[in-house]
Amino acid sequence: MEKTERLKNLLKDKKILIAPGAYDVLSAKIIEKTGFGAVYMTGYGTSASVLGQPDVGLLTMNEMVKRANDIVNAVNVPVIADADTGYGNPLNTRRTVIEYEKAGVAGIQLEDQVFPKKCGHMLGRKIIPIEHMVQKIKAAVDVRRDNDFVIIARTDARTNYGLEEALLRGKIYQEAGADVLFIESPESIDEMKMINETLKGVPTLANMLEGGRTPNLTTEELEKLGFAIAIYCTGPLYIAAKAVKDYLQELKTKKTTAGKYSDMIPFEEFNELIGLSEYRNLEEKYKVKGII
Repeated sequence: MEKTERLKNLLKDKKILIAPGAYDVLSAKIIEKTGFGAVYMTGYGTSASVLGQPDVGLLTMNEMVKRANDIVNAVNVPVIADADTGYGNPLNTRRTVIEYEKAGVAGIQLEDQVFPKKCGHMLGRKIIPIEHMVQKIKAAVDVRRDNDFVIIARTDARTNYGLEEALLRGKIYQEAGADVLFIESPESIDEMKMINETLKGVPTLANMLEGGRTPNLTTEELEKLGFAIAIYCTGPLYIAAKAVKDYLQELKTKKTTAGKYSDMIPFEEFNELIGLSEYRNLEEKYKVKGII
């Protein structure tokens, strides 16, 4: 089964799909090996990983496609990739969809922010007119080669324009052909409930950004509210950054890392994680007999 079809089926399932955020290939492999059914490639985390810069529209489409392709080639589960604003107008969006689909991702997220965009839980976000976003969605739908390739339409209207405007946009984006609706940063459980009561007949996405504007609910609570998918876009990035920072602080202050041994993944386990045993088997398979 193609990964696009697998993702479509997962979104139709009554059980909520959990897609933790990958900011690089290693984090994606850990997500897969932990048993999650999909990987969400975060633009926020990719900007931090590739550039060491905030998510303010600095990454180019080619940089995102390269990272998406690397992740797709490293895991066997479907990859959903952030594509920001489509990197321009509807014509740019067409090319973005073409390149992301060629990279092997199973789904793409497009948002209605003005470029340069910002993280969906930052203040100061501005949005484009509804009609402009509709044309981007239509362009994305028209150009995809695989009808199972998932197009996620995100609106950032809630923070500055209110939930009613965000829900209106959600309905219109659904009519334009979006496969999944993403109402970014609702600010209460009642608002999250209203999203699923209002937007019928299409899967909805919840963004569980730790420390963000949306209540951080359990996956069971999100499923009960009616969300089809939940992404945890920044958690793996934040936990890794804290671990590295703590390790280096330990080395700096105590002149040894002995106190951090218990926090580390063991050498052999890490080698297994990145597939060393597979390469050992390949070395044996292709070994020329008689040569040591």
